[in-house]
Amino acid sequence: MINIDRDLCIGSGQCALTAPTVFTQDDDGFAEVLSGQEREAARAKEAARACPVQAIDVAC
Repeated sequence: MINIDRDLCIGSGQCALTAPTVFTQDDDGFAEVLSGQEREAARAKEAARACPVQAIDVAC
């Protein structure tokens, strides 16, 4: 399961740049998990490490 803490997210886009098959940005620039991408745990974990505010939690 991939969770994004929307209170922490600052919209830097590092998740979408690091793992574009897992994350996108909404109309306001904040991170969103693309539908059905929970299987992409390795990429999601890499994106979580790239997040400057640690707003992504990947539980596998």
